[in-house]
Amino acid sequence: MNIQIFGSSKSFDSKKAERWFKERRIKYQYIDLPSKGLSPREYQSVKQKVGFEALVNTGCRAYEDLFLAYITLDAQEEKLLEHPELFQTPIVRNGREATVGYCPEIWAKWE
Repeated sequence: MNIQIFGSSKSFDSKKAERWFKERRIKYQYIDLPSKGLSPREYQSVKQKVGFEALVNTGCRAYEDLFLAYITLDAQEEKLLEHPELFQTPIVRNGREATVGYCPEIWAKWE
């Protein structure tokens, strides 16, 4: 398995995801999403699996400040890549598989 956790230090679900993999002694790579972001190819791969709506954190302040609810889908995707704090966390990838949020029932099937 090649696990990547894109998370935020402020996100409790990101910390829970890290702990879940640590407890099972599964090696993972942690990427700080607010500082590093997702590359366009990583973004497309994750979006293909979970959909655009699952990736956007509609409850964050940046969502309102950038008026994401009122712009086109293409413009929303551009803003999402420019402002990684808009992503819902954690985003957990295993090769081509991906989840958004805390999903231990799905991760257990990856083992």
